[in-house]
Amino acid sequence: MFRFFKRKKNTEPAVEQPVSTPSQPEIIEQPQDATAEPAPAETTVKTEAEPNHPTTAEAAPADEATAQPATETAEEIIVPTVVDEPAAIVTTTETAPIQTAASENAVVIPVAPAETSSEADKPAKLGWAARLKQGLSKSRNHMAKSLAAVFGGGKIDEDLYEELETVLLTSDMGIEATEKLLAQVRQRVTLKGLKNGNELRSALKEALYELLLPLQQPLILPTDKKPFVIMMAGVNGAGKTTSIGKLAKYFQGQGKSVLLAAGDTFRAAAREQLQQWGERNNVTVIAQESGDSAAVCFDALEAAKARGIDVVLADTAGRLPTQLHLMEEIKKVKRVLQKSLPEAPHEVMLVLDANVGQNAINQVVSFDDALGLTGLIVSKLDGTAKGGILAALAAKRPIPVRFIGVGEGIDDLRPFDARAFVDALIEDEE
Repeated sequence: MFRFFKRKKNTEPAVEQPVSTPSQPEIIEQPQDATAEPAPAETTVKTEAEPNHPTTAEAAPADEATAQPATETAEEIIVPTVVDEPAAIVTTTETAPIQTAASENAVVIPVAPAETSSEADKPAKLGWAARLKQGLSKSRNHMAKSLAAVFGGGKIDEDLYEELETVLLTSDMGIEATEKLLAQVRQRVTLKGLKNGNELRSALKEALYELLLPLQQPLILPTDKKPFVIMMAGVNGAGKTTSIGKLAKYFQGQGKSVLLAAGDTFRAAAREQLQQWGERNNVTVIAQESGDSAAVCFDALEAAKARGIDVVLADTAGRLPTQLHLMEEIKKVKRVLQKSLPEAPHEVMLVLDANVGQNAINQVVSFDDALGLTGLIVSKLDGTAKGGILAALAAKRPIPVRFIGVGEGIDDLRPFDARAFVDALIEDEE
């Protein structure tokens, strides 16, 4: 009987120690390089369970053929530290190496070209005026419902003025802007002899347009300043990093080369968020694994000078105006930029969330006193904002509104147009 079991054991197939296990599906599906050497024939083991199934030894040349070029590209482009990123991320269209980096921790994060087939990046079919009206639909609906009783055809008297004052105050226009608008409306009523509430609509629109017109100063890049440095500031959650990504696309549309500085070293994932915007726009991002915002911005400016970049967008850490010690840090960023380029930054831009209402005024005053603001970006006007915050800014601190954002699309950040804004906010009577 023992001889019987011994014979049975020796008759089992000799495949209990195969040369390799069945190859993984994803390795088989990858196309092999035409230049790779084929695997030796004896490395393939045929069994009855899996006939003619290639082993992992056959797929090895494909991995070796595709992995090496990415490493060589990263070593050639990234200076002074190589980022261990996949090949699709480290490839870049720029070939000029960065010179004179100020910090050994500086990391250049080149990105792959943005996919042209992405539906999210395609320009909207609607024109800007239509998208502006669509973005301001919530604000316009609030104004329309509130003004319906005012423009109802009744005679113009003090009761009507009180109703109009209430509407303006509840639209985030603030006391100063409301008083200026009411004074302008009263003057037009007297000069033109307006008789009823319906005629008051055009008077209000013209008064609002005249109040907002000083804010309409588009940002025009000078030809004699290269790189043109834009320092971005704002509180956390205002949309600062997103606005930087949209600005990069806007300047690229003007034929300008752009470089991003990931200077927000305080907020979690801010660096990664800016890298994604860089990938979508196919621009280089300068970042550090650790360090302060001033050092990152300095390295970015040095890199831009070496590469001949047109525009540098420098992100900074978000902070509240009441955090005085943090406001001192953002002043340091401006001073450090001036060490690399004495006239930098050429533009200090504050990003405001339109949904915060009158608190936006406090932010403008604090950042303006600390940095000397040259422009504003008013974002998220497509949300629950009442739209009147721009009038409040014009009355309190008339700093130019360079851009407004009325949507999440990459093309939904455009230069501020006072006439188009007023027409989208207060529609004419049908």
